[in-house]
Amino acid sequence: MQGKGLITIVAIVLGLICLNELLPTWYASKIEKQATAVAGDNPEKYQKEIARLSKDTLNLGFTKLYYTKAKDKEMKLGLDLKGGINVLLEINQRDLVNDLTNYSTNPVLIEALNKTDEVQKNSTKSYIDNFFDQFEAINKTKGTNLKLADPELFGNTNLSEIKYNTSDDQVKSIIKRRIDLSVGTAFEVIRTRIDKLGAIQPNVQRVPGTARISVEMPGMKDIDKVKKMLQTSAKLQFWEVQQINEIAPYFQTLSTMVAIKGDSMGVAKNVNFMNIIQGGKSMSQSAVGSVKLSDTATVNKILNSKVGQSLRPANIKYTQFMWGYKPEAADAESLVLYAIRGNINQKAPVDGAVETASISYDELSRVVVDMQMDSKGAKEWKTLTEKNVGRPVAVTLDGRVYTAPNVVNAIPNGRTQISGNFSQEEAKELVDVLGAGKLPAGAKVVQATVVGPSLGQESIDAGLMSFIIAFGIIIVYIIFYYGGAGVYAVIAMIINLFYIFGIMDSGDFTLTLPGIAGIVLTMAVAVDTNVIIYERTKEELFLGKSILEAYKDGFKHALNAIIDGHTTTFLTAVVLFFFGTGPIKGFALTLMIGIAMTLFTSVLLSRVMIFSRLNKGKGLSVWTPATKNLFRNTWIDFIGKRKYAYIVSAVLTVVCIVSIATHGFKYGIDFTGGRNYVVRFDKDVKAEDVEEKLVALFKTEDGKNSSVEAKTYGNDRQLKISTDYLIEDESLKADQIIEQKLFEGLKSNLPAGTTLADFKSADKDHAGIISSEKVGPSVADDIKIHGVYAVLGALGMIFIYILLRFRKWQFSLGAVAALFHDAVIILGAYSLLHKYMPFNMEINQDFIAAILTVLGYSINDTVIIFDRIREYLREKKSLTLAGLFDDSISSTLGRTFNTSFTTILVILAIFIFGGDNLRGFMFAMLIGIGFGTYSSIFIASAIAYDFLKTGKEEEVHGKSTSAKEGLATK
Repeated sequence: MQGKGLITIVAIVLGLICLNELLPTWYASKIEKQATAVAGDNPEKYQKEIARLSKDTLNLGFTKLYYTKAKDKEMKLGLDLKGGINVLLEINQRDLVNDLTNYSTNPVLIEALNKTDEVQKNSTKSYIDNFFDQFEAINKTKGTNLKLADPELFGNTNLSEIKYNTSDDQVKSIIKRRIDLSVGTAFEVIRTRIDKLGAIQPNVQRVPGTARISVEMPGMKDIDKVKKMLQTSAKLQFWEVQQINEIAPYFQTLSTMVAIKGDSMGVAKNVNFMNIIQGGKSMSQSAVGSVKLSDTATVNKILNSKVGQSLRPANIKYTQFMWGYKPEAADAESLVLYAIRGNINQKAPVDGAVETASISYDELSRVVVDMQMDSKGAKEWKTLTEKNVGRPVAVTLDGRVYTAPNVVNAIPNGRTQISGNFSQEEAKELVDVLGAGKLPAGAKVVQATVVGPSLGQESIDAGLMSFIIAFGIIIVYIIFYYGGAGVYAVIAMIINLFYIFGIMDSGDFTLTLPGIAGIVLTMAVAVDTNVIIYERTKEELFLGKSILEAYKDGFKHALNAIIDGHTTTFLTAVVLFFFGTGPIKGFALTLMIGIAMTLFTSVLLSRVMIFSRLNKGKGLSVWTPATKNLFRNTWIDFIGKRKYAYIVSAVLTVVCIVSIATHGFKYGIDFTGGRNYVVRFDKDVKAEDVEEKLVALFKTEDGKNSSVEAKTYGNDRQLKISTDYLIEDESLKADQIIEQKLFEGLKSNLPAGTTLADFKSADKDHAGIISSEKVGPSVADDIKIHGVYAVLGALGMIFIYILLRFRKWQFSLGAVAALFHDAVIILGAYSLLHKYMPFNMEINQDFIAAILTVLGYSINDTVIIFDRIREYLREKKSLTLAGLFDDSISSTLGRTFNTSFTTILVILAIFIFGGDNLRGFMFAMLIGIGFGTYSSIFIASAIAYDFLKTGKEEEVHGKSTSAKEGLATK
């Protein structure tokens, strides 16, 4: 065999590389198991044992293994396998534009920014592109003829490269470059902060083409601390403070107006504003109010309402009302409210970066933070303190007042002190944030996923169980069906798996639960590859050829079908990878690697192994006594029965479309935005009762009900709770409010003594939240639109590929029609059954991945049949077209049955044993594989036949029928 030596060398080299990459994972796991065996569940003892074992080394001759280095190089596990936190941060691009325009108050600019904020909610274009579109439209409508290089816009001292005569196109290019640099700066700052959090194997990536940064931290548990650390812009500012005598008249007016127009201000008319604003027990001299924590939302609504804004007198037109950083020591149930003197562009008098920050103590031994500002900040600080001697100045960080002391003397050197009733840990967090540098603009968490460590371990166990069972099924079946040849197929699959894990580890890719599903599906693809080869070999043997010649021709004739099938599946995986996010990328990545490795192991390496045996004169069976003649003489008049199939498919399609139109779908938060919580209890709970309690709690300020759904998840002791309450609010405070309400609503179902902290970080010993997910509205729109693009892109690529490969548009039409049929059936099943099935049947990005995978599999099946039709079109000139199609489909029935049967068995194994997260995904796959097999025969082939035949042809059916017919060569 040609190339035998090269293939052997490549296989050995690839194997050694993979072995070298996987050894650290094995060694780190070995050390950790030894430590666990000694320490049990004692974390302190475990760490001591790890420290002791870390001193040992394992010398293998070609490499030395140390635990610390091995831990750094071990295979990365995704959150769903290890537990941890994943957040998607979005940098506020409006802040960046304001900074680049030097906080211009030009009315056209302000209107364009406001309009862009609205448009951006439902747009997949970048913020800055939408801003330029809106600016041009408003500029044209108002007839202002402003250029972007105008001094009131971007032609200011902040952008020296922009001159007055710089064209708009040039300015756009400069602005995009500056924003990209700013996002890059934010990326570096966030990466530095994560290092200070002590995360193990964090993964920080910029999302191309956006101002978003993806952060994944396996093993992290304190979600609030992480969100706070990442979202804090470290924008330290210093403001003049307005005191109560300036603000009191305005508050009195507001109190009167609430009784008249409370409804339009978002509060009840009986609200006593003055009592609320003075409801706290203590208030510093520089503050204007002390408000109970439960009333802060009401105060915000009144102050920020249109009525409240319109009532402001001239002296507080630009005043910003800010809350204290945290409750005062003397009153833990209240927050202090400050009135910050603003200006038309709301630019702080002092807005300098911090050069150094450290923890210190004041004269009363309280924890404070000492800091030194940069040169620009120091100059501005000197001017501000000179101007305000004897008056208070507020120190704010990200819109919160940390302290507002009276200025005793001017401060000339940029040194100052921040106090704020800090604990030692809070002060350290603040020092870490300031030390990492400030973000160029604010950041918000637009998507977040939290998986508890106990759920991660359960996912590992479920994934391994489904993997072992699926692999066992494949081994038993393929050896039972193909005998000795099946053994070589199993050997090739084991090598294939070794290569997949080795390549993923060497590429620093992350293994996820959907990734394991992708690997299992790869095994099904490998089985398909072997089935095609062995079925062709069997055909050659039945023609009387020797075993050596039969295998040669079997590999030769199977190659085109294998390449076509693998290419279409690979194209689908590529679409998934580019349009998917998070776990879906993991699924697509493992599928792509698996397909490439399947081609190498099942076609090339398997060929080398088989022919090494055959060339020595040894035999190799390709069947067993029980399977030798299965499907051998099977012939069915598929084309003659196609009209019955058309009727069945038409009825099913109509039922599905009617259900979709009337019942609709259950959309996941991926597509609608919202929050999901998976909550575990220590006893059985009824989803209906829990939902009723929560609906009463999750009401908006105006008394309207938010969407709340509770559904049994996996078993009667777990619920999946979804809500869109406060969905427009992406702040950490909103997350905390929802978790508090969730805790209150579920408290009666939790063990006695369960605290909020226990509830938020449940483990195997505690009831509570074991995973949570948040998707903001803008991200949901992006996911939804990308999902549509992914499906359309996959269909388009498949149509073009089939057209190029088979040179007839009729084949492409049949293939795409079959895929459309499969997609409608799956969608219809989800529409009909989502209310009744005991597992998740939401339409989300996992579902889109399942649809695309099914399309890839279905087209693979279709391509095998089309490839045989193409072959017969060249070789069997005497057949009628109908007979030729029937012969082609019948001759591939063995391959169709074996591939579909093994794939369905594999998917069933994952469906039953793979855990709750994968059941909805696998259910779509089960339906899709079943109907994909059906549609390849009865839809794709039938439609291709109907459009290929001429009107004059008589439909003559029968095996190898000879009749007058000229279309076979068409």
